[in-house]
Amino acid sequence: VQMASARVELSTITYNAAVSACETGGQWDQALRLLVEMASVHVALNTLTYSAAISACEKGGQWDQALRLLVEMASAHVELDTITYNAAASACEKGGQNQALRVLVEMASTHVELN
Repeated sequence: VQMASARVELSTITYNAAVSACETGGQWDQALRLLVEMASVHVALNTLTYSAAISACEKGGQWDQALRLLVEMASAHVELDTITYNAAASACEKGGQNQALRVLVEMASTHVELN
């Protein structure tokens, strides 16, 4: 556990900052590792956590991972918002995948405001 061994306070806020830094730095794989680490140390993942990780996947061209995270969010009953759906749709679009349309249809069916 990287953050725990560095004696950093383990909280959702701390991890969200780290995942957001991964997004900014184009480190999608590290962002996904941080999500796994969060679960292993029982730190709650929230909408911001997933949205940042999905955006990191989008920037890294990992549309399939972005969609996997979207499904994981829904399964974990974490609120999906406009930012989350837009990031997933963008990942699909950049990957040339028709799943982008599916994401937008799902977005509309859940009454999230299209942006």
